[in-house]
Amino acid sequence: MIDKINALLAEVDGFETQSMEELEAFRIRMLAKKGAITALFQDFKSVEPSQRKEMGQRLNQLKQSATQKVEQLKSRLEAEAAAQKAGKDKPDLGMPAGFNPIGSRHPLSVVRNRINSIFERIGFVISEGPEVEDDWHNFSALNFPEEHPARDMQDTFFVEKQPDIALRTHTSSVQVRVMENQKPPIRTISPGRVFRNEAISARAHCIFHQVEGLYIDEGVSFADMKQTLLYFAREMFGKETQIRLRPSFFPFTEPSAEMDVSCSLCGGKGCNICKYSGWIEIMGCGMVDPNVLENCNIDSNKYSGYAFGMGIERIAMIIYQIKDLRMFFENDLRFLRQFTSAI
Repeated sequence: MIDKINALLAEVDGFETQSMEELEAFRIRMLAKKGAITALFQDFKSVEPSQRKEMGQRLNQLKQSATQKVEQLKSRLEAEAAAQKAGKDKPDLGMPAGFNPIGSRHPLSVVRNRINSIFERIGFVISEGPEVEDDWHNFSALNFPEEHPARDMQDTFFVEKQPDIALRTHTSSVQVRVMENQKPPIRTISPGRVFRNEAISARAHCIFHQVEGLYIDEGVSFADMKQTLLYFAREMFGKETQIRLRPSFFPFTEPSAEMDVSCSLCGGKGCNICKYSGWIEIMGCGMVDPNVLENCNIDSNKYSGYAFGMGIERIAMIIYQIKDLRMFFENDLRFLRQFTSAI
């Protein structure tokens, strides 16, 4: 038996491995319930009493040596594996840098910034207001009579249980707040998101964006408005752009007009974008109704002004030749990555 113990001691002392699998096989062969060392402890029962002390010491030494060998090798292999993993996770500073694609602005933001920039160059300042409005700022102050269809639930999102509160249907409500809190001269534009209860289609949406403008001072005329809008059209669509004004009706302006621009794609000759008319409608405009001025405590006998409003989506569709309004709201990266801008 002593020869078996010595042979196993020599095997334990000389055992080395670089594999956790080999180490586990060694542990099972030596220390498991049916291992070699466990078998020797079973044979120890038959040893002569005179030899038990020496034999027991040698057996315990063998078991301790085997246990320590397994623990030492396991600790070393785990440390080497951790170091190797850390080395893989550590960035290689010698590798060439990878360049991630740079994001781009949303096309509506690009167009809105262009519109804002054009009007800021001629003295207009930007005004903003809440998207949830009361009846006074959204309708009554703007000369909407009680029976006007825009007050109908089919056109406006009203707040439940609060019939006088609604999501704004235009950014004209911002102009009312400006007129209430600022004395003329007033020259402001109001970009923002608006809401209308409309069916979503390629040409309409329940959410869209507007830029509305307002200029109030002494002696402001329709000719002033026309020259301002002609300047805007040529800055936005090109120096050869022409405009035309067609009579229309809005509750808060009188007289009122719809403004068309000559189609920049066909030069006014007619194409599918302008429906072969040579003209594209882009905004409504007109002289501010005296009732609106009086509602905002501005003397209509002393001051006059003009207002205009355009849809940002409409302008963007013309510039980028986009035929489906819904594409602006779907967040499709294949669509959005086509647009880049520094502003």
